[in-house]
Amino acid sequence: MATTIVHDSSEAVELCSHRGLYLKPIAKLAITVFWPDQREPIKAVSNWEVMARLKQMAHPHQFISIRVSKSTQEFVRFEAELETRALVQVLCLKLNGQTLEVQGCSRALKILAVESCPDFPTRQDWESYFQDREGRPDTVHLEGLPCKWFSSPDSRSQKPMEKIVREVFGCFGPIRNMDIPALDFYREETGGRVSTAFSFTGLQTFDAYLQFQEYEDFLKAMESFRGMKLMLKEGDGKALACTIKVTFDMTNHLSEAAVARRQHERRQLEELEEQRQREKRREREEEEADRYIKRIRKESQREKKRQEKLRRRAERQREASEKRLFATRDVVQDMEEDDDWMEEEVWEERKLVLAQRRLQSIRLLTSLLQKVQVTICQSHSNRDLSQHSQTTSSQRTQNSSSPFRRIASSKEYFSTRHKKKEKIYE
Repeated sequence: MATTIVHDSSEAVELCSHRGLYLKPIAKLAITVFWPDQREPIKAVSNWEVMARLKQMAHPHQFISIRVSKSTQEFVRFEAELETRALVQVLCLKLNGQTLEVQGCSRALKILAVESCPDFPTRQDWESYFQDREGRPDTVHLEGLPCKWFSSPDSRSQKPMEKIVREVFGCFGPIRNMDIPALDFYREETGGRVSTAFSFTGLQTFDAYLQFQEYEDFLKAMESFRGMKLMLKEGDGKALACTIKVTFDMTNHLSEAAVARRQHERRQLEELEEQRQREKRREREEEEADRYIKRIRKESQREKKRQEKLRRRAERQREASEKRLFATRDVVQDMEEDDDWMEEEVWEERKLVLAQRRLQSIRLLTSLLQKVQVTICQSHSNRDLSQHSQTTSSQRTQNSSSPFRRIASSKEYFSTRHKKKEKIYE
């Protein structure tokens, strides 16, 4: 149902002041505009244009809403909603009998304005209905109740509470039985009517059945709801109004047979729900078992692959280590061979160097001795020449020959020794 903002709540009647709920009269005006005689040619006239002219004529007063309720070739009827019934009377006197001029019509259009009567059942309606039927009129059917207005302010959900509904509507009298289909989880499956309607403001609504203990209380409630809509006053002073539909129950919704049938259907549905839950649990367990088996298989396969990978890695490492070992052995052998060859070569070079050095030293000594002998001989010869004469020349010759023999013998000695050493080194 539509929810509107209330600017004037002077005509509101208290319903439950503790909850801020009131009943506000529905103020509607039926405005009928008659078209001119069809024998005269006219152009097409828009209903929006007529509606705009009516708003201008109602100025300074404003309509809460205005819509086309019926349109024929003879007339078009508008239904306008106002703030109060007093304003309806004012505009009724102001517009009734007036004329309206629009483009396309040569004649002015006549206006008929009367207060709109709400579509609400009368006492005669329910008495005639239950005259030939079992039961009595004691149940009120409410449609379009805002869920938020009947929910706990501390709760985040907007589900209505039976306690609050009973508190609000208990002002008409003791309530024998009550049913809110929106609170029944199984009602949709049992074929019951569950309201899930939303207004244009996004307000969720619900339905309620109220069975009063006394007929007088039912009558009091119906008369109180006649031509009224529900209004909520908030703590900040703002007020909202919601149009609700109120009828008497014609389905024996709260009769003992209907209640017993719904309870029986509810038990059946609960059993079906339990069976469904068991099947879901079983399916879930089977799925979990299948997933567990698949997981174990996958883990075993992964473990086999891991073991195989480790085995191949170990084999590769072993082969690599063997290759490295063989390569190391070859290198060591090559190094040993190279060392042996290097040692022999070095030793040979060492021996050659030593032999060369010995030979050079021998040659050096030999040359030195020769020089010494030559120096000695020269010194002796010069001395003998100066001291002796020619007579002692033969004797000098003999004496000088002996050193030369010694020198020759020393040369032979050194050469022989050098040859022996060379043979030893070879």
